[in-house]
Amino acid sequence: MPASTRLFWRLGLHMSQFAFVVVPRPRSSLASSAVSGSSGAEERDGVQLTNLDQPLFEGAGATKRDLVEYLDGVRELILPELKDRPLSVVRVHRGQEAFMQKNVPKYTPAWVPTVRLWAETSRREVSYALCNDRRTLLWFANQRAVEYHPTLSRADHPDRTTHLVVDLDPPDSSGFPMAVRAAHVVRQVLSDAKLQGAVKTSGAKGVHVFVPVDDTVSAAEAAFATRAIAARAARLDPAVATTAFMKEDREGKVFVDATRVGGATVVSAYSPRIRPGVPVSFPVGWGELDDVVPQDFTVHTAGRHLGEGNRWAEHMPPAQRVSGDLIEEGRAIPAGRVEAMHEGKRRAAAKRDPRRLR
Repeated sequence: MPASTRLFWRLGLHMSQFAFVVVPRPRSSLASSAVSGSSGAEERDGVQLTNLDQPLFEGAGATKRDLVEYLDGVRELILPELKDRPLSVVRVHRGQEAFMQKNVPKYTPAWVPTVRLWAETSRREVSYALCNDRRTLLWFANQRAVEYHPTLSRADHPDRTTHLVVDLDPPDSSGFPMAVRAAHVVRQVLSDAKLQGAVKTSGAKGVHVFVPVDDTVSAAEAAFATRAIAARAARLDPAVATTAFMKEDREGKVFVDATRVGGATVVSAYSPRIRPGVPVSFPVGWGELDDVVPQDFTVHTAGRHLGEGNRWAEHMPPAQRVSGDLIEEGRAIPAGRVEAMHEGKRRAAAKRDPRRLR
């Protein structure tokens, strides 16, 4: 099994203060200026770029140069999504398995801004990078950082979530049409709750719905509201949607994942993914969703779909107030991971002693 494929299984097929300078460029061609060397090395914005002509990873159908060209070409679009948000990246070294990096390495340049935050999963403080400018983005690209996963909160307000996120995860790689159907169900739930959202492909096999919320919503309340939205979607169309956290309980349905909350991260709009062909998490209009597939948007092809504006920003509604009813409904719903942990323990105990199932 290729290293990139092993990563998909390991990740479960789903894981201002700093100004940046924008240099006008022809976005559709994703062109860039560089000082070239004769051995595949270049320099851009003071960043040394090396081994550009090497394959990006096994099965990518792209080189490291393709990654650099793409990210540099969409920097005006992706940097606003990363700005001032603690960043985790997924890197892939040549011939090795990909890995997620949260803590910046010791050799990180001093000009890369960082913020130290408590990471609940690792139970320690982590020094996260803030990718706020072209130079930092290029440095990450040269480090073979393919995927960009910012937090849902900004560094200066880690207790406030800026978006509710519903991650729609179909049962297999052919299930994207099911994820699209589930996205329309979520949109109806949002409409009933007097909310609006924007939608993008995840760049893998599913769909992400983002709902911008105002600063009256705490991180805990955002988690409650997201659970309520997921539960309502599963009730509205139980034939396609489920909130079952454990895969064996999903019965071939789309998992309406409400766990992208608190300190969780979500792959950024315009971020590439470590998948064959290097697809991109790409914003689409609700009216376009039925006519696209994730493979339409890759580091090679996304440029022709960009247009002149910022699709993600244009599709994103203004920040909204979340109703107390939605929050209170979700407060009574157990967190998916916690519920699954208890259920997993119960099932493990039942295997040891079948009488516990009675």
